[in-house]
Amino acid sequence: MNFTSRQSARIVGVLFILAAVTSIIGLALYQPALSSDYLTNGSKHANQTILGAVMELILVVSAIGTATTMFPILRKHNETIALWHVCFRFLEAIIITVGVISMLSLVTLSREFIAAGAVNAASFQASGTSLKAVHDWTFLLGPNFMLGINTAMYSYIFYKSKLIPRFIPILGLVGSALIFLCAVLVMFGVIDQVSVWGAVFAIPVAANEMILAVWLLVKGFNESALAPTNKPSV
Repeated sequence: MNFTSRQSARIVGVLFILAAVTSIIGLALYQPALSSDYLTNGSKHANQTILGAVMELILVVSAIGTATTMFPILRKHNETIALWHVCFRFLEAIIITVGVISMLSLVTLSREFIAAGAVNAASFQASGTSLKAVHDWTFLLGPNFMLGINTAMYSYIFYKSKLIPRFIPILGLVGSALIFLCAVLVMFGVIDQVSVWGAVFAIPVAANEMILAVWLLVKGFNESALAPTNKPSV
């Protein structure tokens, strides 16, 4: 199905907002299963955790949707980077999906722990710790590390093409650099991802996505910039 540029803009705007909302809800719903008493809470709050997984799966669909919907427009200005953006967005989605699987597996582990009557607790604890670690790393590599790369790519094309006002992609480029830096700092243990500093580093990229989403819903893409006279590859 081929969309007009106005339809594509609206779809991308809705998907950006949907991705932001579902990511926040998903993380909030996961909290009981990620607590220190996760072997008990995972089973006790199983439905809540599963709903959180559904939210993250919607996030995955939304992330892929933004990339594939923008691709026909971005490729007119830089086909190479537009293709990179789609591929890296898929990789981001895969990483997030691995995190979803780890959370659902934690629910299963908790149910098995309760059914076993807390026998072999040390073994269950070790497995649970591993599953939580998988979630924590995917939560870092997907929404931070890969997000920084993806945001930088589409923001660069938006800046060069003037498809949207330049203040938005400038914010996107700054935000992408900060969230990428945040991911690196977290990886080396300098700061915690869920912390005041983590929030400070994340605010610009979050603001960029919301401003971009609203702009696309209200104004759409700059029609005069949709048909460039040349199409650079780098």
